[in-house]
Amino acid sequence: MAKKTLSPNKKLLLVAAVFFTIFFIPFTNPRVAGAIQEAFLMLSDYAHEHVLLCVVPALFIAGAVVVFLNQQAVIKYLGPKANKFVAYTVASVSGAILAVCSCTILPLFKGIYKKGAGLGPAVSFLYSGPAVNVLAIILSFKIFGWKLGVARMVGAVGFAFIIGLIMQAIFRKEDEKRLSDERMFQDHSGPEARSLSQMVLFMLSMIGILVFLNWAPSQGASTVWDFIFKSKYWITGAFALVLVYALIRWFSKDDLKEWGGATRDFALQILPLLFGGVLVAGFLLGRPGHEALIPSQWVESLVGGNSIFANFFAAISGAFMYFATLTEIPILQGLMGAGMGNGPALALLLAGPSLSLPSMLVIGGELGFKKTAVYVALVVFFSTLAGFVYGMIV
Repeated sequence: MAKKTLSPNKKLLLVAAVFFTIFFIPFTNPRVAGAIQEAFLMLSDYAHEHVLLCVVPALFIAGAVVVFLNQQAVIKYLGPKANKFVAYTVASVSGAILAVCSCTILPLFKGIYKKGAGLGPAVSFLYSGPAVNVLAIILSFKIFGWKLGVARMVGAVGFAFIIGLIMQAIFRKEDEKRLSDERMFQDHSGPEARSLSQMVLFMLSMIGILVFLNWAPSQGASTVWDFIFKSKYWITGAFALVLVYALIRWFSKDDLKEWGGATRDFALQILPLLFGGVLVAGFLLGRPGHEALIPSQWVESLVGGNSIFANFFAAISGAFMYFATLTEIPILQGLMGAGMGNGPALALLLAGPSLSLPSMLVIGGELGFKKTAVYVALVVFFSTLAGFVYGMIV
């Protein structure tokens, strides 16, 4: 398929748009200057804390999924014609086990989607990874009380199913057409494919590295969890040894070269959009606890009480903000201390971790504008509804 290129006129319009944007931005204004600094500080924090430990391992897992995973197995358990209960349970549980942020889940989502997973199960996986985070739910119980903890847990698990089912229903014909394309079935495994047990060990070793390398402290919520945190590098090292053993014993140089190429392609597709999105999010909203272009007082003043608008604003704000894993907890503490209502708090917890401006850009690159817009609208709608109902009950 020929790659689309911009016409000369569109290129000129793009250059003109960039020029006039730079021309009219008041760079000497203290708030604008501070917002620009926040954008690059946020990108720096993201690069230090998430790219090497989170995104890079996820890219390698995604590359392995595309190159080595048996496509028929993916379609059998996650395809649009698979048993719905099995497909959505597998997608939701798989995402919950990983417990990653909205950006780290993206390479894995792209991997299973390209391998033949139906749109619905793939979206359930996309939502569940950041939203159904076991430690985040435990901390919600500990810090905000059992009511908000239960509401977050039920809402996150339920929405992983519901949003996936709705996406599959809306775009069923398009998804079936996608999977009927013969180019989707270019199986890389060949006659010397690994056995099921070998593939399971190989994939689990990489997932173990991703999970334990990013294991976070529980802030006293669980002694077992904190013991694992203190031992996480030893556990990660054990998984790394298993991975090295698997690569030496069961993979050829050509396999590794193909895997590296797939990982590289994912990186080129995802990282520029992620970095650009982080810069924009930092420019507008800043890092947690820091001011950027949009004053934090505006957000705090708009999420008090339990009106539909307050819940919607909390959900849409959370959807565009970038939350690193578990950072939604201290951010929400600060907002509730400033007068945020219980309903909007839940709306932010359900929408914030699962979405961000950087993740929207990457999802849009894979699914297109229409599917991405519907997915974002569903997350915001159900988060708003859940927050409003919860606020009325509590």
